[in-house]
Amino acid sequence: MMVGVMVACSSVSSIKALWETRIRRKREEQEEDHKRRTTRGGATGRLGVGLWEDRAALARLKQKLETEDGRLVLRIEQEEWKILPGCLIQLSQVQEWQIHRTGLLKIPHFISSFQNLLVLDLSRNGVAEIPKQIGKLTRLRELLLSYNRIPFVPAELSGCESLERLELAMNRDLNELPDQLGTLSRLQHVDLSMNDFSCLPACLLALPALEWLDMGGNRLHHLPEDIHRMEALHTLWLQRNELEKLPENIARMRSLDTLVLSSNRLRDIPPLMEGMSNLRFVNFRDNPLTLDVTLPSRKAVAEEEEEEDDREMFGKEFMLMYIQEARKRAYAVLNIHCVNQSDGESNDESSA
Repeated sequence: MMVGVMVACSSVSSIKALWETRIRRKREEQEEDHKRRTTRGGATGRLGVGLWEDRAALARLKQKLETEDGRLVLRIEQEEWKILPGCLIQLSQVQEWQIHRTGLLKIPHFISSFQNLLVLDLSRNGVAEIPKQIGKLTRLRELLLSYNRIPFVPAELSGCESLERLELAMNRDLNELPDQLGTLSRLQHVDLSMNDFSCLPACLLALPALEWLDMGGNRLHHLPEDIHRMEALHTLWLQRNELEKLPENIARMRSLDTLVLSSNRLRDIPPLMEGMSNLRFVNFRDNPLTLDVTLPSRKAVAEEEEEEDDREMFGKEFMLMYIQEARKRAYAVLNIHCVNQSDGESNDESSA
């Protein structure tokens, strides 16, 4: 009888253990299934929120689209857009970006998708880098990035073969350009003012179409001797630099008609500049020139004429008079030298 009882108890214990195992496994499976459902639901929720945000951003961007002169323009002014959303790529037909004072920190790498882009104007933002992908914009004509924080320009920009206008004023730490930019055969207008250049970038000399250049407010100590290679240049702004002399070959710049040299350290004016008949406007104001030359006074019949006279005080007329005065003084010194030499020879003959 005891044996039967023991067998019965053993069977009950086995059945109980079996059911406990099954219950535990069932609970574990339910818990895992609940976790999976929760995780999937959270991801779906986040995905849903992301899609909603993209749609909202895209709708907001579409409101910024305008048509000007037949171009589709994206214009954003004085709104916070530190990062441009990826959904912007859906507006790749846009031909012009005008995004100013938005706090924009970077140009998106997907900029290369905007193959119809003609003008990229991101002036007055916080852009700190020009992505290499910009070189794929072969139709881009204008790249305007003044008043940003760009420290260097990538060589890939040379891929923008249609570029005509490049503005990089007031980026402060910018002090060089890659030589590859010299291949931009259509580049006509370059603004590099208020940066940290100590010399004229070599690539500028190789630009065959360059007509307008502003390098005012840099740290230029000298100009290249072969500056005359910029044959098409008609306007050159060099104010507020550290130039102490001008190369003689500047007189060979036959297209140059505007030359601004105010607030430098120039001591003299090259005599050959007298022959620059094409030069219409020049300014030598605030330079420590060796000779003190003053233009003859004019009888002003009106206040406007007085202002005009003051404006031209260090202009072309001043330049020509300065060169003439320097030549007179040089001749005077030469004559004195010749007289002294002649007197010396006469004294030697008398002594003999």
